[in-house]
Amino acid sequence: MPREGLGPQRAYDVVLVGATGFVGALTAHYLAEHAPAGLRWALAGRSRGRLEALRAELAATDPAHAALPLLTVDVADRDAVRALAENTRVVATTVGPYLRYGEPLVAACAEAGTDYVDLTGEPEFVDRTYVRHHERALATGARLVHTCGFDSLPADLGALYTVGLLPRDVPLRVDGYLRTNATFSGGTLDSALTAASRPLAMVRAARERRRAEPRPAGRTVRAPLGPVHHSRAVRAWGVPLPTIDARVVARSAAASTAYGPAFRYRHFAAVRRLPVAAAGVAGFGALAALVQVPPVRSWLTGRRGPGDGPSPERRERSWFALRLVGQGGGRRVVTEVRGGDPGYGETAKMLAESALCLAFDDLPETAGQVTPATAMGERLTARLVRAGIGFRVVSEH
Repeated sequence: MPREGLGPQRAYDVVLVGATGFVGALTAHYLAEHAPAGLRWALAGRSRGRLEALRAELAATDPAHAALPLLTVDVADRDAVRALAENTRVVATTVGPYLRYGEPLVAACAEAGTDYVDLTGEPEFVDRTYVRHHERALATGARLVHTCGFDSLPADLGALYTVGLLPRDVPLRVDGYLRTNATFSGGTLDSALTAASRPLAMVRAARERRRAEPRPAGRTVRAPLGPVHHSRAVRAWGVPLPTIDARVVARSAAASTAYGPAFRYRHFAAVRRLPVAAAGVAGFGALAALVQVPPVRSWLTGRRGPGDGPSPERRERSWFALRLVGQGGGRRVVTEVRGGDPGYGETAKMLAESALCLAFDDLPETAGQVTPATAMGERLTARLVRAGIGFRVVSEH
């Protein structure tokens, strides 16, 4: 249910910021098709003309959307961003790279007691917003929920689902193995290269967060990178993925005793052949080195513009599957989270359903910067299942 004090006096239930970007437009179309009756929502972005064009697209499918409110907002305009946050119950934003554009919205939502969801996979941004805005959000009741797209809902909710099938009150280990054939957009490329180009800043932000964040009392939670190895459970080589996913899972585990007294999560790409696994490790290392050189990073970023992305036909052929191998108390369970195009179609679906979940579902009382599993957990999983993303048990022993 909506929290007391955030109801009718606010004009909107959900405002989608960055609605005219590649993923933003997909999210707008998803909301237009699946929003519950009576949802008060609006599109926000910098260009009035592009917002009007998007609204016309939505109205062509359903004339009721011809009156959809449009909010012209530049995320660098702190006064405009503050007014937006004060006038809605949930802000959903696709405006990245979040390191460059994201903090004013987080700050405004923390101050206004407004729930916030985004698609970031940028560890430095998540750590910095925790240090700077978690305490204020705790005081106002705002829920700041990052990583509500392919980074990191499959891993976070998949680990929660897997843990629920294992014995309680025993040490637990979960390893995730990801397969996908998807491609990426210009905005995603820009975000990834921005994050990869700042290793020292990322380390400093993580250190500041560790100093500020309390540790779980009497429990241990770890998210090591893990070695290249062959997993018989998934019949593939596991190549460590240094993404934000494992950190998000670990933070969910730190917040809940359901993950046991000692919990470990590791995140891998699943690769069939060893030479491909070795090439992947070498390629990532080379890319991480190259993006430290500004001209090279600019050239790579310019390969795709921020509004570019895969065609509808390419997205239709795309898929992902995350296998999770959980062990503890003498039991082993293998689960799977599976869906279509991960970076765009399914990510738009995940962001929209996360915003609707915060706006309307009966959820645990949380506040501050919290993970998707902590804030929404099984309620969001149920929404994603109804939306066509699969959660299933592959085997149990």
